[in-house]
Amino acid sequence: MNTIADELTSHRFFAGLDAAHLEVLTGCARNVVIAKGASIIREGAHADAFWAVRSGRIALGVTAPGRGMLTIDTLHADDVLGWAWLFPPYRWHFDADALDEVHAVTFDAVCLRGKCAADPALGFDLAQRVAAILGDRLNAARMRLLDLYGSPQPG
Repeated sequence: MNTIADELTSHRFFAGLDAAHLEVLTGCARNVVIAKGASIIREGAHADAFWAVRSGRIALGVTAPGRGMLTIDTLHADDVLGWAWLFPPYRWHFDADALDEVHAVTFDAVCLRGKCAADPALGFDLAQRVAAILGDRLNAARMRLLDLYGSPQPG
């Protein structure tokens, strides 16, 4: 049976993280299983956690009136869900639903923010890692928009 530290060491988001920082993070973490079809986060709700996905798929999207959730990305093992926990006003910007049973490590945001305040090097490291994810997600959304609204085909 793997410990949370083992799970984090093998997760790409935490690759190369200082061992002391990894130990600090485990104090804010616990393993969770999220049922297929469960709502994980809702846009506008308080961002109180983030998840390191170990297995399963999560639909990340926005809710459109009369259309339901429009998926903008699908997260898999080795992805992380949630970045709004790190930035005031700590509100979710998207919806997320479990497409499968999801196994993840979840982190308490208040605990993490306290650890980051106490150790600015840890906070900076996590902020850099989250910024890289934001860049990737922004690029993915841009590509989807190009697919939807790209140049018209000559007809």
